[in-house]
Amino acid sequence: MMGTALDTDRFLLDAAARWRDPLPDPMGELRVGVDLGTATIVIAVVDAADRPVYLDFREEAAVRDGVVVDFHGAAAATAALKASAEKALGTSLPSAATAHPPGVPVAETRACRYVLERAGFDCVALLDEVTAARALLQLRDGAIADVGGGSTGVGVYVDGELVALGDLPGGGHHLNLILAGARGIGVEEAERIKRERPEDQFAVLRPGIERVAHNIDRLMPIRPSGPVHLVGGALMVPGAAAVVSGYLGHEVVEHPHALLVTPFGIALSADGTSGAF
Repeated sequence: MMGTALDTDRFLLDAAARWRDPLPDPMGELRVGVDLGTATIVIAVVDAADRPVYLDFREEAAVRDGVVVDFHGAAAATAALKASAEKALGTSLPSAATAHPPGVPVAETRACRYVLERAGFDCVALLDEVTAARALLQLRDGAIADVGGGSTGVGVYVDGELVALGDLPGGGHHLNLILAGARGIGVEEAERIKRERPEDQFAVLRPGIERVAHNIDRLMPIRPSGPVHLVGGALMVPGAAAVVSGYLGHEVVEHPHALLVTPFGIALSADGTSGAF
C-alpha cells in the first residue's frame, strides 16, 4: 500500500500508463472499481499486490452531483466498459465496487449499486468518494478535497480518524460555465480547451477556483496538521493548488493524474468490507 507521497505519485503514473493497455501478468485476484462521474464513467482494476492493472473510461453524462439521472445510460456505459476490460484482460470480472459523493442521500447512493448490478457486476462495496481516495493516499493527518464535476467533497483526518466529512455544490462543471461565458463558447468546448490547454485558462478560471477554495474552507471545521490533498480532475489547472493554498492559508499537495485517485481508490476498496448496502 502507499506509504509516502512519492509512492502515491509513482502509482498514479503507472496507473495512467494502463489506459487500455493491461499490465502483463497481474498477480492473484483482480479487484475492480467503477467511478460514476458527472462527465465520465471510469473503470479501474488492481491486482492482489495493489498494482494498477487496467484503466478505461467513457464520456457519459448519466450522473449529476452523484445522483444517477440516466440509469439506462449509466448501466449501458458501465456494461460496455466491463466487456472491454474483460476482453483486454482475457478474464471475467464478476464483481466491482463503486462510490458516491459524501452528501448524497442513502436512498440515492443505492442507485449506484443498481447501475453496477444492471451492468453485470456483483457490487461488493459502496462507499463515499473521500473514503475511496484515502484507500490510495493512506492519509493519517490532513485533508482530502475531491473536486469532481458537480461537487466538492472534503474529509479531514486526525491521527488516522475521520473527524469531518461533507460536500458542497461546485466543481468542474461550474468552472466550465465560467469559461464558456468568458469565451463565448459552448460548455462542451469549454471542457475541451480546459483539458487541452489548461495553462491558457487560469486567469479566467481563477474566480471559480477561489470559489472551490471557499467551499473547501467551509468543509474544514477542524484544521489538520497535515496538508490538503487535491484529487479529482476539476482542478488540474496549473496554478490552482497555489490559489487554494493561499486562500486557505494551509499547505496543499497536488498529485499527477489526480483524477485517477478516486477510481483506483475504489478498486483498492473492492474487498467487500467497505460501505453500506
